[in-house]
Amino acid sequence: MTTIIQEVLAKSKPPVSLKQHIDECLRVYESLRKAFGRLPINDENRFWRLLRLGIIFHDLGKSHSEFQKMLLGKSGYWYHQRHELFSVPLINQLDLPEDDKLLLKLIIAGHHKDFNFLFDFIQHSYKNGEDMFSFSEDGKLVWEEEMEKLNASFIKSFLNDYGILLDSRILVPPFVGIKEYPRKPVNTANIHFQELLLAAGALKQCDHSASAGIFKVNILEEKHFNFLYDTKWAPYFHQKRASETIGNIILTAPTGSGKTEASMMWLHKQLRENGQGRTFYILPFTASINAMFERLDEKMQGNNEIVGVLHGKLSEYIESLFEKEEYSIKNEILKRELKESYRALVPPLKVATPFQLLKSIFGLKGFEKGIFEMSGGYFIFDEIHAYDPEVTAQIKVLIEFATRFLNVNVCLMTATLPTFLKKEFAGAIGTFTEIRADSELYQSFIRHRIKVTEGLLSDHIADIQRRLGTGNKVLVVCNTVKQAQTVYNSLKAYRKVLLHGAFNGVDRNTKEKELKSEEVKLLVGTQAIEVSLDIDYDVIFTELAPLDALLQRFGRVNRHRVNGQYRSPCDCIVFSERNEVDKFIYKNEEVINRTLDALCEIQSQNSGVVAEIDLQQYIDQVYPDWSVKDKEDFNRVYTHLTADVLENLAPFIYDSHREEEFEKQFDGVKVLPAKLTNEYQELLEANKFINAESLKVSITKQRFASLITKEGIRRDISAFQLLRKDEIKEQSYYIIDRKYDSELGLQIEIEEPAQIFNHL
Repeated sequence: MTTIIQEVLAKSKPPVSLKQHIDECLRVYESLRKAFGRLPINDENRFWRLLRLGIIFHDLGKSHSEFQKMLLGKSGYWYHQRHELFSVPLINQLDLPEDDKLLLKLIIAGHHKDFNFLFDFIQHSYKNGEDMFSFSEDGKLVWEEEMEKLNASFIKSFLNDYGILLDSRILVPPFVGIKEYPRKPVNTANIHFQELLLAAGALKQCDHSASAGIFKVNILEEKHFNFLYDTKWAPYFHQKRASETIGNIILTAPTGSGKTEASMMWLHKQLRENGQGRTFYILPFTASINAMFERLDEKMQGNNEIVGVLHGKLSEYIESLFEKEEYSIKNEILKRELKESYRALVPPLKVATPFQLLKSIFGLKGFEKGIFEMSGGYFIFDEIHAYDPEVTAQIKVLIEFATRFLNVNVCLMTATLPTFLKKEFAGAIGTFTEIRADSELYQSFIRHRIKVTEGLLSDHIADIQRRLGTGNKVLVVCNTVKQAQTVYNSLKAYRKVLLHGAFNGVDRNTKEKELKSEEVKLLVGTQAIEVSLDIDYDVIFTELAPLDALLQRFGRVNRHRVNGQYRSPCDCIVFSERNEVDKFIYKNEEVINRTLDALCEIQSQNSGVVAEIDLQQYIDQVYPDWSVKDKEDFNRVYTHLTADVLENLAPFIYDSHREEEFEKQFDGVKVLPAKLTNEYQELLEANKFINAESLKVSITKQRFASLITKEGIRRDISAFQLLRKDEIKEQSYYIIDRKYDSELGLQIEIEEPAQIFNHL
């Protein structure tokens, strides 16, 4: 007589069988094996074999009869138990070494919740004969009775399909292991640290990706690098050297000399020689990420499948979806949207700020998946000099961790890296090759003529307007948003753009696209224009700033060659006086004074024409070493974070205090301009959370504190239905009652009349 095995579901709405889900996870698994060829594991075959077993077993606890009733919408007694706890005991019935069993039990138990959560859940839910807990057991479930509700015949038949046999050992509760792990987690001192951490991340990656309908993880192929070998141009010396070098490099070359292309040539060489790994192109500022993403995506012709953006809010959103075991997708619209969103996390080349990688070594929720993605990968840091001492310390810790534990290769790029900083990063990387553009290229980069002009920029609006009248494309850079807005309003041009940090994401993206037009004759901006915007202007008027920042600003002038030649040196006009508020932006007065001295020295020689080969000398003149305060800040952060990573970073252990510590470093609070409230509510109701978040503007914590006490900022709550299930969710957010428009951004001094925004 044939026994009919009842189908077991993994998800509902629409129903997905457990067999289908596991097969889809295994499709992802096969794709990951091809994409991650450089994992820091001694026995890769063993690692992938165990991961396959982890995938097959991780959801078997869902065969619990009460869990199945819940998925089917029937009344039952699931009591919000954890399905992964019922999967773990089955591992004991495998004929495996104890170390292999332990790894499997840990990654299965932790594939949704951290172990502190699981420990609390167990002690409040189950009676236990081992006298683990000393409190009353009234109303608790009996584990043995719950285990009997697993569908044993299904499990046997299911595992038989994958060639797996179980012996008849007693199913031991997972309580002891879950109790002991938080007391003695697997940290960097444990020989199993890497394999457990990577197995945890890989299992989550397979589970989440399959649930989102993403089964293929793309890799970089030869065709994606074709743009580098266009016969119309010959590579520079530093580009050729990068294309020939295996291993870590520090690359120094002038702004506009093709460092991005050099880094891609280096990457191409690493992939050819060392194998596949994910690549992270890391930039200092969010404002420059979209421009670099579009630039690389266009050149590599990836159609968004090859180049992606690693977005903090996106990853948080996805983690929140998969945290709930009963996760299901209710409609095809949300499923498509989730699929498109999740795709941004899995391309082989991602553009990101360092904070998206730092989140992982801080141990934030879901960090195992982030570390798995980094493993065996390639880091490209563009403009590595541009961070404050505390972030520089964090990046050094990240590089040390990635090179020591994750088999990551690193490319550091800069036009202006002080020698003392180079020593810091060199120590972090270990063995590296230094590549510097040749003197011939430096001599050919005669692009700028420095003119130091007395007074404030705001006193010379008429001079700027006259330059516009000659037909020049004019770039004006101010140190504050308010100053940039004032100057922008004071100038007239056929087509002009304002770009700064007080725009929301939607408007900033629009402006970056607009800047590609040759018809834009005037760009007024702040530091937001300093990095990675591929723009070319005829003259720059700028307020005084540190030399490295000024050189980045100058790099947007006379940037592109015409018929292989630069135009005659273009004027870079720097005003010697500072506004009072500038001292809060660039606080190191000594650096500013040394910068002014260096500019005057350059101006006195050769009529101010900049010989870029001499810039390193001037950079070291302005930055001979750390200042006392900067060195103290660097050492404090470096020492603390290094110890924390080595001692406390462990799979399945999350600490809210570390999340708070990570968030403290951001001097910004996201607020919603009052006029955008209706649009924000509409996006929430459509469950377009990333789009809703992009309407917000960041302001400093100090500004936030000031305005909220004056009732210029108010907290509001919107209620909306989650489309994936019949549940009402509330979202709190801050509304700022200040004027906002897409041309000028947030105008912090102008009140917007208080209104009641009712969404109809």
